[in-house]
Amino acid sequence: MMRVAVDIVLFGYAEQQLHLLLIRRKYAPIAWALPGGFVLEEEDLDTAVARELLEEAGVADVYLEQLYTFGAVARDPRRRVISVAYYGLVKPEKFTLSATTDSAEAKWFRFDSLPELAFDHADIIRVAHQRLRAKVTYQPVGFELLPDKFLFSDLQRLYETLLGRELDRRNFRKKILSFGIVEETGEKQQNVAHRAGSLFRFNKGQYEQMVKSGFYFEL
Repeated sequence: MMRVAVDIVLFGYAEQQLHLLLIRRKYAPIAWALPGGFVLEEEDLDTAVARELLEEAGVADVYLEQLYTFGAVARDPRRRVISVAYYGLVKPEKFTLSATTDSAEAKWFRFDSLPELAFDHADIIRVAHQRLRAKVTYQPVGFELLPDKFLFSDLQRLYETLLGRELDRRNFRKKILSFGIVEETGEKQQNVAHRAGSLFRFNKGQYEQMVKSGFYFEL
């Protein structure tokens, strides 16, 4: 019998590196994999995603978007399974991981050092990563991963990490400031040995108001 499953690609940003949340399965195939599992009869997809992420990794209250449906005939060696994948981007330090049900362990991995994965999860991650890189160029999702007050250099490093390429410092600063959604706080770094840098903040209210007026964020 064909089954429907959900898989979650949860990216994290920490220590100026992109990370990925994986779980180590208890049962065959025993390997690292994306959090996820079969959708129950009484569940809709969003409910199944929230339940699986909580059960297998202890993570809750995360905003996720539906990514793509993966349905290759032999993607799961146990039976015919169609998986609806979701993806999201969070701060790993906000969560205390815990594993239950069919997950033996939940762990953040640096994106450039992932282990061998079960099923077709490497393909799912590749598609999610492509979508993430595209999204950060037209939506300011990166600001959710920074402190309320941040250095402009930290903002640039974040976007370089998410996009996987270097950005020209002067052009990046000029373009971001031209949007009018990042503003100086008038404050400086505290307790640093070097020259204190100016702190900035993202004006989310201003951004939302501008979107209503037809503003389009584009890097």
